[in-house]
Amino acid sequence: MIEDFFRIEYLIVILAAIILYLLYYVFSKDAQYSKNIRSVAQVVEDLNKELFYMKEKLSDTQKSIHDNSQRMNDAEIYQEIERSVYDMVQPLSLGLKQMQENINAIDVQIESRVASLESGVKQFSMPSSLHANDDEKIISLFKQGVSLETISKELNLSKPEVEFVLKINKIK
Repeated sequence: MIEDFFRIEYLIVILAAIILYLLYYVFSKDAQYSKNIRSVAQVVEDLNKELFYMKEKLSDTQKSIHDNSQRMNDAEIYQEIERSVYDMVQPLSLGLKQMQENINAIDVQIESRVASLESGVKQFSMPSSLHANDDEKIISLFKQGVSLETISKELNLSKPEVEFVLKINKIK
């Protein structure tokens, strides 16, 4: 009896240590993601500034074209506008492509880390009170619309155990 009590205490201490390590890992990665997000925000801010300056340049160019319209024919005006627009859009397009590549890289990193965390969680052994047939009963009852409290009472399980089974099977 006392040996079982000490064994349970050790198990609880080990699980607490694992949970603390996972929390530390999540918070440290959160800081890294925040840094990446700040860099993306800076790029967006720079692009907005560039867009503002381009709008001003476009406005100046339009005024210049309007002033020179008496001296230019329609084809020359069209070519001038086309050249001005291309000169303004080219840096913006390159910036957007770079930002998309950065976002895709961050997305891939996040997906791989989430997958590794999910696989790590699945490796934890399930509580001894849960069996495969309990899993099937929980899933079946939940799909029938039975509340978590009712399922836990019927199967003599705790509510967190029922939630764990549903989460591990990606139902809730």
